[in-house]
Amino acid sequence: MKANRIHRFGSPEVIKLEEADRPLTGEGEVLIRVEASGVGPWDGWIREGKSVLPQPLPLTLGSDLSGTIEAVGTGITNFKAGDEVFGVTNPRFIGANAEYAIASARMIAEKPKGITHIEAASVPVVAVTAWQMLFDRGGVKRDQTVLILGAAGNVGSYAVQLAHAAGAQVIASAARDETDYVRSLGAKRVFDGRAQGLPNDLKDIDVVIDAVGGEAQTQSLEALRLGGVLISAVSQPDQSAASRLGIKAAFMLVDVTNAALKSIAELIEANKLKTNVGAVLDLAELRRAHEMLDVSRLRRRGKIVIDSA
Repeated sequence: MKANRIHRFGSPEVIKLEEADRPLTGEGEVLIRVEASGVGPWDGWIREGKSVLPQPLPLTLGSDLSGTIEAVGTGITNFKAGDEVFGVTNPRFIGANAEYAIASARMIAEKPKGITHIEAASVPVVAVTAWQMLFDRGGVKRDQTVLILGAAGNVGSYAVQLAHAAGAQVIASAARDETDYVRSLGAKRVFDGRAQGLPNDLKDIDVVIDAVGGEAQTQSLEALRLGGVLISAVSQPDQSAASRLGIKAAFMLVDVTNAALKSIAELIEANKLKTNVGAVLDLAELRRAHEMLDVSRLRRRGKIVIDSA
């Protein structure tokens, strides 16, 4: 098979599309013929050798994927050959930017009906991150007020939609030219945090979803009500400030699970959640995709997807 692999850590130039052995399934794993795979910031960190997990070389890049099961390993009862699935490969977040990939059965689910493989591959990591920040860690409930920092980004755009679908009141920060887009996702109020910072009248927020970090994160701590919650997918919040203010603040790493993927698939099928595809490139163009990750002027709204079909 063809696979985008690296033999050393470094800039996008280390990525090579090369022939590799088709991987074999182990217990609890399935072999997927990859129709499409995603590219996100974590892929760049792995390529650069900055992953928090050990990543022995050589390795095949990529984690988000959508495709068709070719074979199942031992202990698999909920999937069979021919099933169309989406999700991620494994806890190390590698192996998807190829023609075939091995995935843990607990980290995939049936592909949502009514969307393409390219759309499905744009979903897993960012949508599950938003889901877990909001509900598993933030405990968001109907009629609560949620502040989402970085609402036009890949995680933020799902967070806006999910919070709105849950009946929460959504306030969001986004660049001025993204205001209409974020409102269309369900935000009641949108402000340009980069230009003006946090508005002074933001008070008594129940939950802050932070996809920005930095000064915006620091300022948002003051906007939370007593007992409020801030969850960040970017950086560890200031625990001393959180304690002083009587709030909870935590950094979260995503855990992509079958259950979370199923919940997200149901919302997509019910037209309550829109996918957000950005650039679509061929399997041979993964180096270009990583250049887009690294250079801000090359970025565009939406998730970068590799078409492996």
